[in-house]
Amino acid sequence: MNVPRSLVTMTTRIFIQVRPLVHRYLAEWAEKARRIPDPELRRQAVASIRSKTFHCEGGSIYGLLARDHYREAIRFIVAYQTISDYLDNLCDRSTSLDPEDFQFLHQAMRHALSPSEAPISYYRLHPEQDDGGYLLDLVKTCQEALGSLDAYPVIAPVLHELADDYCRLQVHKHVRHEERLPRLMAWFAGRQATLPGLAWYEFSASAGSTLGIFCLVSYAFTGVLTEGLVCRIKEAYFPWVQGLHILLDYFIDQQEDRMEGDLNFCACFPSETILAQRLIYFYERSLTGIAGLPDSRFHRMINQGLLGMYFADRKVGQQQNMRRVARKMIHLGGGVAWFFFFHCWVYRRLRRKP
Repeated sequence: MNVPRSLVTMTTRIFIQVRPLVHRYLAEWAEKARRIPDPELRRQAVASIRSKTFHCEGGSIYGLLARDHYREAIRFIVAYQTISDYLDNLCDRSTSLDPEDFQFLHQAMRHALSPSEAPISYYRLHPEQDDGGYLLDLVKTCQEALGSLDAYPVIAPVLHELADDYCRLQVHKHVRHEERLPRLMAWFAGRQATLPGLAWYEFSASAGSTLGIFCLVSYAFTGVLTEGLVCRIKEAYFPWVQGLHILLDYFIDQQEDRMEGDLNFCACFPSETILAQRLIYFYERSLTGIAGLPDSRFHRMINQGLLGMYFADRKVGQQQNMRRVARKMIHLGGGVAWFFFFHCWVYRRLRRKP
């Protein structure tokens, strides 16, 4: 396996710089989560950190793009991803199915990207409300990080665009089962003209990733962003990198989502063959988009790493059809994908040992 020296360097930085910070920041949020007064909100906050640490670990790799400011960037990424995971838990296993409730909850994600935005009562329509200031503290942490950036005005419009799509997706996919597909299809119908060749479920998946936001914020810490570069980053990440990210996430969760009765966008493809073809297409389009970005080698390794990280999941090994697709795509990702596959395979199994 031919492993580029730059990959070894990046992996070393992930171990020495990224993961320790992620776990430190998550430990702080976990402690606050355990002090939430309402038992249901406390349960969901603690569970979101415990079961989705992987999201913060992966997203925080983008903090390396912030160069000397990687600590501040990772602090933002961990806080923002923790909001995302917490609200996803609240809506996924909610005692509510009210779309207006979900809209108010997800205003927190919009406000977290707006330093001058005054907080509101995000739980105003939610059955449980007393979180002891947990969600507000997460929002303020993100606002403080962005408020220090000279480049914030340059990235703000695209940050809000990506966040608004994310929030709409979360509302549409968590309402009553019979309302989900009509709402998602109607939403896509209003955007289809600007996204030719995509199906509604591919568009929805692309909206469900926070990677574009993390990329833009990390670059903003360096102060080298222009409107043209912001536009190129957005076009590379949405829909292609973000779509690949979330389709891989849904791909490994298919069996689990069937058992839970949850909507899974990979299950919407006409056949497994077409699903595999479209995963490859998203991967190839994402490589084309990131080739013109600064640090293109970094972005390419992240993209190849996504293949290895997701296909190393235990769920893939339990299903024959998944293993076939996984082998094909990891081979497509080459040595970098295999490197991440073996690393994640070993790491996850060691971490499970007592």
